[in-house]
Amino acid sequence: MERNFDKETKYQKAKERVAAIKKFYTSLFMYVIFIGFLAALNYYTNQLRYAWFLWAAFGWGIGLFFQAAKAFQWNPFLGKNWEDRKMKELLDKEDETSTNSNTRWR
Repeated sequence: MERNFDKETKYQKAKERVAAIKKFYTSLFMYVIFIGFLAALNYYTNQLRYAWFLWAAFGWGIGLFFQAAKAFQWNPFLGKNWEDRKMKELLDKEDETSTNSNTRWR
């Protein structure tokens, strides 16, 4: 039973990760199309004497970077699998606390 649960959990995590990667690529495609449109509009209006479309590209690019970091699990601050390790640590601590409190009252 436990092994089947682990398999389901892994499958669900993989499914969520694929969905996040797919969402990132869709956002990237929309970014390229829309920024390209803004660049063309900028060129048409003032021959790029002032490249105002770069402000939109920069702002949206920051958001796209963070979306990529989440989708591809780039996390230099907390390390790989940090969340799973922290969850296990907290669950172990909770089990230890409940075991100690049960033995104390016996």
